[in-house]
Amino acid sequence: MQFDIAIAGAGPAGLAFALALAGTGLRIALLDRQPEAALADPAFDGREIALTHHSRTVLERIGAWARLPAAEVSPLREAVVLNGPQPRQALRFDAAGRQAGPLGWLVPNHRIRRALFEGLAGRPDITLLPGTAAEDIETAPGEARLRLSQGGTLAARLVVAADTRFSTLRRRMGIPARMHDMGRAMLVARLGHDLPHRHVATEWFGHGQTIAMLPLNGNLSSAVLTLPERETARLMALDDAAFAAEVTRRYGGRLGAMRAAGTRHVYPLVATYAARFAGPRFALLGDAAVGMHPVTAHGYNLGLRGAASLSAGIRAAAARGGDIGAPALLARYQATHRRATWPLYTATNAVAGLFTDDRLPARLAREAVLGLGARLPLVRGAIVAGLMDRDGGLAPA
Repeated sequence: MQFDIAIAGAGPAGLAFALALAGTGLRIALLDRQPEAALADPAFDGREIALTHHSRTVLERIGAWARLPAAEVSPLREAVVLNGPQPRQALRFDAAGRQAGPLGWLVPNHRIRRALFEGLAGRPDITLLPGTAAEDIETAPGEARLRLSQGGTLAARLVVAADTRFSTLRRRMGIPARMHDMGRAMLVARLGHDLPHRHVATEWFGHGQTIAMLPLNGNLSSAVLTLPERETARLMALDDAAFAAEVTRRYGGRLGAMRAAGTRHVYPLVATYAARFAGPRFALLGDAAVGMHPVTAHGYNLGLRGAASLSAGIRAAAARGGDIGAPALLARYQATHRRATWPLYTATNAVAGLFTDDRLPARLAREAVLGLGARLPLVRGAIVAGLMDRDGGLAPA
């Protein structure tokens, strides 16, 4: 099989990248281990994605935003950070005084995936190869060749790996990745509650736990608990009533009594950052390039930013009849995406390390950081401006 671009991984990043290139005349192959039925109708996985204004712009441009169920798109009007068992101060982020609307939107991960998959319909230039994984790769000056799990090979002028933070193709290309195992797990679950959340997200760094409440439409929130794995295992073993009572207690009753409103899911916390984002006829995208700790909710936003940047460079090259896998094009993508991701990746890991350390010096440092942030409106304003930037990163790479 011969294509212009082969994308390994039909998750949200790979799908968005494929749709961003639709209509260019390029022949695109999209490979994934999962069967087509699972890709077309992904199961609820507990994850709620906080989308920035830039991410919404990308999804609008590829037609996915309009396919999201409006009832499941929840505006995020304010975010509050708390520290300690009895927080004395809070760090607040809101869009007050701005005309662009909320800080962002919370959307279930499986709804984003379904909306993106539906965009493949009627796209003759995108060939979906479900139940197929790329097991090895060889590159030459003019093309890359993939060895497929189903047998046979696939050749393309450019291969893009979007095959998770534990990317097989990244390893096959000899690209190392910085791995940061947090030694904790993330438990996510939807909970109904008696009191309104007013569309305010809360991140509370208590002693021995981190708990976030993400506001969904109605009196419904997604609880995100970051705990040692033995604790998440214990919580997973509770029945619904006992689990809801424990989260109510852990959250200090801020939203009143809680009740289970869905299934529970656990994910290990391992952050990754690839040493390079590109190689000969090869590029990394999404979690294969940067796998973020969820504390700043930027993982998928960075994946969309990378998809927008790389696709813009490829579209420009294709329009002028240039080489879509040229070293200079991939080098520009790598430089652009590293500038966009490295500062946030390192800052996120620093925040996660500081706010999950219960030793006295770390607790005092947390208080100092929150107090400083609360007294520096320019810092808060810069963070909010980044969340509400609609067009950053959409220029060609």
